[in-house]
Amino acid sequence: MAAVKGPQAVHTELPILNGQNGALPAKEAVTQAVETTKSDDLQRPAFEIEEHPIDQVRPIKVGVIGAGLAGITAGILFPAKVPGVDLRIYEKNADVGGTWFENTYPGVRCDIPAHVYQSGFSPNTQWTEEFAQGAEIRSYWQGLARKYDVYKYLRLQQKIERAVWQPEKGKWLVTIQGLKDQQTPRRYEEELDVLINAIGHFNAWKLPDYEGINSYQGTLFHSSNWNHEVDLQGKRVALIGNGASGLQVLPSIQPIAQHVDHYARNRTWVADSFGTTGVRRLEPNLFSEEQLESFKDPDTYLRYRKSVEEGYFSRFGAVFKNTPENQELREKWTKLMLSRIRKDSTLADKIIPDFPPNCRRPTPGPGYLEALGQENVSYIQTPIQRFTPTGIVTTDGVERPVDIVICATGANVDHAPPFSIIANNVDLKEAWTHDGLYGFPYNYLGMATPGFPNLLWIGGPHSTGQGGSVPNCLENQITYIAKLLRKLRAQGIKSLAPSKAATDDFVEYCDTFYPRTVWTGNDDSTPGQKNCRSWYNGGRPGGRIHGLFPGSASHLNYLRRDPRWEDWEYTYTNPSGNRFAYFGNGWTQRELEKGADLTPHLNRPDTIDLRTYLEGWWDA
Repeated sequence: MAAVKGPQAVHTELPILNGQNGALPAKEAVTQAVETTKSDDLQRPAFEIEEHPIDQVRPIKVGVIGAGLAGITAGILFPAKVPGVDLRIYEKNADVGGTWFENTYPGVRCDIPAHVYQSGFSPNTQWTEEFAQGAEIRSYWQGLARKYDVYKYLRLQQKIERAVWQPEKGKWLVTIQGLKDQQTPRRYEEELDVLINAIGHFNAWKLPDYEGINSYQGTLFHSSNWNHEVDLQGKRVALIGNGASGLQVLPSIQPIAQHVDHYARNRTWVADSFGTTGVRRLEPNLFSEEQLESFKDPDTYLRYRKSVEEGYFSRFGAVFKNTPENQELREKWTKLMLSRIRKDSTLADKIIPDFPPNCRRPTPGPGYLEALGQENVSYIQTPIQRFTPTGIVTTDGVERPVDIVICATGANVDHAPPFSIIANNVDLKEAWTHDGLYGFPYNYLGMATPGFPNLLWIGGPHSTGQGGSVPNCLENQITYIAKLLRKLRAQGIKSLAPSKAATDDFVEYCDTFYPRTVWTGNDDSTPGQKNCRSWYNGGRPGGRIHGLFPGSASHLNYLRRDPRWEDWEYTYTNPSGNRFAYFGNGWTQRELEKGADLTPHLNRPDTIDLRTYLEGWWDA
């Protein structure tokens, strides 16, 4: 007899966290109770044995939103770690790749070495250059999806519009818009046992909302939605923004444009490189034929990859205030930046940031500072006031005519989802914004949120530690989630969500840890020690950090090895609410199958590793 659905039997309190200055008003929190009454408890039916083996798992339908690096990795690891899972991956674009599918602007490449920016289980040993261009990165990840048959789980050109939790069913009702036919888009609904948001940090690019921008009559587009039909040759171009994409775009368009007005609201640190690799150049850092041939030897390649990636796991000390490591970076990067603007000494007082290194994400930016010093580039730090039909006016009243405007202005940085996710009368799309119910992305370990059962996150707020590599972080997070999925389907669990108490403890830890760092704990009254605007803090200098985990990459990998099951609250599929109903009828499946291996615990002694002996979920 299969497990049947039953009522909820859990007590959860949801805080309103948007206190003054984003503080956590633990004592005064307004709560919303989600509880069953004593009369409901009395009405529960008596427990009866479920007639099935203990290891007969119930089928669950899992939906992953997004097919960038996170979605592709989930499409590889979930089928291996949760065999038989009914998986579907929704992607709004026509193919996988996420940011590497969408961003095709001139000069787009990864500012992390390609040998670090790849999976741990299926690396490419033959990258053509050290810092791969966007097309080669996109090709690698799409190839990985084909190699592991991820495409069979994909729902391409399907955009999530809304997700609503149905507590009686223990399922998410998801509204989806099909984008294949733009003339008559199809909307439909699906029910999912588990919903996993994997859209990443920078999925929702947006144009700035300057006054008059809609009246501008020239060509305007975002760098993440590059218009390849526009010819920049001999044109007067405005480039707005000096984040990672702006730093890559400028040196690519400067040689061909008649003039570039580069609007840079904030200063930024331009680094040499992040790890143990050499200085980034504008020209490709190609691997030699000898190097590529040597990488075909597995041991040689592993030594090389470890030597490169090690540098990215050894940068944590430089994020703390007033440390020798941070001061060393300031001196090193200042010297580097000044050496690159020798043609224009007037830039010296304009480009060095007034905040410490690592307050916001630095970038190597090869060729950027050199381009700033060219005669056909104007570096404009005066804020933009408004647009006119033919140009841009800054707050000092100066109007500059322009033919083409390129907005390298980034994406939504508050981590609030771009579509409604609703449970218990709360919508995270609104609640996670600065002026919303919580005021920040209220979450447990970057994984889940109280009051939102069976909703999980990959690559969301607090998802990455300082340093390390993005693919390694995602692989660890997905492995953690796989353990949650195995528990949910194997132990008769209808829903799981982190407790309010555990989440509040995590928030308290974060708020106590972050002031140690240059991310938010700087002294605005001291020159060179100011706070800065970044995606770490939702674009609010000195604000609550949610873009990074309060710890190093190694620290985060360590704590994700084993879930703290005591931090989660559960409801059960058995109508009695008995947590042990999944024990079934006392049998295991193999005992009922003729010829099955009844002694999987026995192996050749010389193949046994005592560290993993009898710990595998797959051979119990």
